[in-house]
Amino acid sequence: MQMFLLMTALMFLPTIIFMMTSFVRVIITFSFIKSALGAQQSIPNQILVGLAMCITLFIMSPVMNKVAENSIRPYMNQEITMQEAYDEFRKPVAEFLLKQTRESDLELFAKNSSIDTTNLKDEELPLSIIVPAFAISELKTAFQIGFIIYIPFLVIDLVVSSTLMSMGMFMLPPAMISLPFKLLLFVMVDGWNLLIKSLIESFKV
Repeated sequence: MQMFLLMTALMFLPTIIFMMTSFVRVIITFSFIKSALGAQQSIPNQILVGLAMCITLFIMSPVMNKVAENSIRPYMNQEITMQEAYDEFRKPVAEFLLKQTRESDLELFAKNSSIDTTNLKDEELPLSIIVPAFAISELKTAFQIGFIIYIPFLVIDLVVSSTLMSMGMFMLPPAMISLPFKLLLFVMVDGWNLLIKSLIESFKV
């Protein structure tokens, strides 16, 4: 039975990683920075996914430690039942998800679910409500970060395009000229350090 449950859990592992961790915000932000730089071919997706996984493990390490200590380890040692293990797993996970979830998104799924949530506190809500609310909150936050990321690079594109038009160079692609300036700006401000620092600090752990 334990082997069957383990294999079932492994089948849903990608979904758990994507929808119940910081991975969504991180990978979407990386996609925006890649697009804003105009370096779609220069930065392999495998590198960004690997970096996003590393940052996700770093951000989620306090939650994973609580799950391992209070749920997985006692259950493997047969100190608690499966139901108790699930309850101990749910507590730190739900706490993390709720800290990143907007009340409006949580209310959306709570009102439209078949479960009576009238007398339930946020932390008592089932994961079937918390997880999708967390997912759309993460999407909104990632898009807000992406908008901020785009602004300085958009200014560079506008300046380069205006300069080329004023010089009569209509046939020269502006993206080819602006790319070195974008890379120079990103390197001068230590962009990767600043971006990853902002991502880590944006999570309320």
